[in-house]
Amino acid sequence: MNISISVKKLFVLILVFGIITSCTTKKDIVYFQNAKSFESLVDTNTFNARLKTGDILNIFISTLDLTVAKPYNLVEYSSGSQNEGAALDYLIDPDGNIDYPVLGKVKLVGLTIEEAKEVFKKKFEEGKLLKNPVVIIRIKNYKISVLGQVRNPGVYPISGERVTILEAISSAGDLTITGRRDNILVIRDFNGTKTYTRIDITNKELFNSPVYFLTQNDVVYVQPNTKGISAGSGDARIGLVASLLGLAITIGLLIQN
Repeated sequence: MNISISVKKLFVLILVFGIITSCTTKKDIVYFQNAKSFESLVDTNTFNARLKTGDILNIFISTLDLTVAKPYNLVEYSSGSQNEGAALDYLIDPDGNIDYPVLGKVKLVGLTIEEAKEVFKKKFEEGKLLKNPVVIIRIKNYKISVLGQVRNPGVYPISGERVTILEAISSAGDLTITGRRDNILVIRDFNGTKTYTRIDITNKELFNSPVYFLTQNDVVYVQPNTKGISAGSGDARIGLVASLLGLAITIGLLIQN
């Protein structure tokens, strides 16, 4: 038996095995794999964003007589500007308060937007300052960071008060073929305490995750898959064609020898 030929065959077999096992499979990249056809999932998630220290709020108070509400709607003017000023924003300080005109310190940290509105209404009515006020509150610094193996990593501002992790990933152009779908990390900070939660978007249980809805300033990190697709590949078809071509060549070499 020719030992050199046997060694060559062994090398080719190892190469074939490596190519086959390095290919990304359907199981690695398909979302919600265990969702059944015509299956219904009742949404019981009552998520509402809660205010955090460092949040920047835009607050507008309205009544039937706007002149009465004017002291509560301060504006700021840019230097030398003759135009109407912009509404003043309010920062939640490390103690969880904002300093609001006439009312003074108002504690808002940990409250939902609706709860914060009720706090203002109660203060106006108990102090007999305003009758039937309408309170509008917006979080101005609601943004999400998406990092790692996505097509367009970056910081994305959120216009509403709720955003899902799927919407955040979609904003970033979806995961690349090298992105690991079963171990996505969500980093959340609430008043100095960081939590780390890992989720699997190939599993429908994602919808029951406490981080399915993201909060302001959450960070989503997609780590790379350790399987052997070139780091620069952005298209699964390119990786698949390359793998099949390599497989065909090695099998041909094996047959010839």
